[in-house]
Amino acid sequence: MRKLTVPLLGLLSSWLIALPATAQQVDNTQILPDAKPGECYAKVLTPAQFTTRTEEVVVQEAAERIEAVDARYETVDETVLVKEASQIITATAPVFESEDDKFEVQASETSWTTSVGNRQIPASPDAIEHIARSGVDLDAVDPGSCFVEYFTEAQYKTETHRILVKEASQSINVLPAEYESVDEQVVVKEASSEVVDVPAVYRAETESVLVEPARSVWQEDCGVVEQVENATGEVLCLVEIPARYETLTKTVLDTPASTKTINIPAVYKTIQVQKLVRPASEQRVDTPAEYTTIDKRVKVSDAVFFWLAKGETADESAVATGREICLTENPAQFTKVVREVVATPASAQSSVVPARYDTMAVEKLVSGATERRIVIPARTRTVTSRIETSPAKVEWRKVLCQANMTRKIITSLQRALKREGYDPGPIDGIVGRATLQAIESYQTQEGIDQGGITYEVLKRLKVQS
Repeated sequence: MRKLTVPLLGLLSSWLIALPATAQQVDNTQILPDAKPGECYAKVLTPAQFTTRTEEVVVQEAAERIEAVDARYETVDETVLVKEASQIITATAPVFESEDDKFEVQASETSWTTSVGNRQIPASPDAIEHIARSGVDLDAVDPGSCFVEYFTEAQYKTETHRILVKEASQSINVLPAEYESVDEQVVVKEASSEVVDVPAVYRAETESVLVEPARSVWQEDCGVVEQVENATGEVLCLVEIPARYETLTKTVLDTPASTKTINIPAVYKTIQVQKLVRPASEQRVDTPAEYTTIDKRVKVSDAVFFWLAKGETADESAVATGREICLTENPAQFTKVVREVVATPASAQSSVVPARYDTMAVEKLVSGATERRIVIPARTRTVTSRIETSPAKVEWRKVLCQANMTRKIITSLQRALKREGYDPGPIDGIVGRATLQAIESYQTQEGIDQGGITYEVLKRLKVQS
């Protein structure tokens, strides 16, 4: 391990160690870097990343208030059914029409190809990987070196598919309705109910909500009294800042509001009615669908690909693909099929035989007993907290110091900072407090490593070191 050159003393030294710290900070500076004479390194901080989370906390849940509404009646003359209505059904046969349809006999296929003159032939979808598998070190290939791809033809087979050419249909036979005379009870006063309110019951709950998580902060002033021999002044202490919580009290619905219903039975009267024993109906006879068969060409094995250096001899069965790889699409192939489809399905038209009625006085329920629910909305409160997504890291980075900086470099750095809108103080080639503050502001704004005049700062500002 070579000895490190001591960084800038005084103002620069204290500024380098006064780095901000966050929770879960990672210190990678336990081992000194392998420095050469004249090089300087400093501890730099890669800032932690945070995200802000905002959530709505319910402090009182939504509920309902229920009010009961009594039933209302009125006496009306009502027509009572004495013979139910029926219908006469007439069947209509289905109507067919012919239409042309296309069926796929060979699916469209997308494949990698390479250009050889005006021809397009298949190429391996993983050509580059195959070149590497052939023992070629792609990173070590010299410009101008060539490799040729070869393939053997793919294999196909023929499959037979069953295609619908005429859809299944139905024919309809009609059966007339049948009646019988029966005694039937007619409602002269409808049943009703009475609704009684049952109020809701609530309870209070408290909840502790995390507002800010616990974190650790590096501080320079540690109250160290004892002087350590050969110390550089870089003394930092990690201070734990506890998490902060906030207590919320909310009202929770324990038992929702409800109602209790009391039933009032209906009043009936007996009359003679011609009752429908069996309604007019239809019998449907199924006609099965008709099919035909077609042949489809299907690939059973892909082409086999391999690579050889240009100039090597391949087997007689292999075909060269060339060097320019392209993605081409072979369109699907179709066959035309004429099929009969149902243009108008079988249907049944019915004519209505009206019902017969008698008139009598009835107490009619105008409106039944009901309940009216009034919504009580929930109350919420917005709570915002910061969550760390990645910890800060402290590492050694190569920086400028008294051993390797020149007035020309510092002058160029000051001009670059001023050009970017950061005030470095006088353009005098001297690292002063204003210049260090400008560098720190630039590092913070750009989100790069903080802690001295790092080579990353010089590179971003295009300063020659």
